[in-house]
Amino acid sequence: MMKGFPLQTLFVMVLTAGLSAGSGLCAWADPTSLAVEVKATYLDKFGEFVDWPPAALGATTDPVRLCVVGDDPFGAVLDQAVHGQRIGSHPVLLVRLDKVDRIADCHILFAAGSRQESVAHVLDKVRGAPVLTVTDGVGDPAARGMINFVQLSNRVRFEIDNASATQAGLTISSKLLSLAIKPEG
Repeated sequence: MMKGFPLQTLFVMVLTAGLSAGSGLCAWADPTSLAVEVKATYLDKFGEFVDWPPAALGATTDPVRLCVVGDDPFGAVLDQAVHGQRIGSHPVLLVRLDKVDRIADCHILFAAGSRQESVAHVLDKVRGAPVLTVTDGVGDPAARGMINFVQLSNRVRFEIDNASATQAGLTISSKLLSLAIKPEG
């Protein structure tokens, strides 16, 4: 985790995005595209609040691979969000994959799913590996990543399955955990 990354910055992004998507402050903006931008920003920043096992990230100059698997909902928005970004000393490398296998070498994986491979199948392939998995609005618990985006009152929020992250050898910062919502039930 990058020490010193201002949690307040992430919180302000959350608050601003929530206000913009949920009020008339940004009436001219397409709520769908705004939600995509917010999710792309989150996806880029989540890694700042995660510690991987020492061997998982490799040398200090090796990239952190952010993989989008399946039908990419982000397009150029995510390219712009990660351009020039770093997690600690590691540059962020965006990789798009149709399918994933156990040796995909992803550090952060957004499982979008596709006709070729369901979200649940993607997650099964990397289960137990030190890969931060992220999904979008998945109701099926078997297809939910360690972080799952949800939309509440026109605001993009996220749930965190910290037990799943711990089983994979990842440590999620209490700062990020405090911003997550609790899944119902």
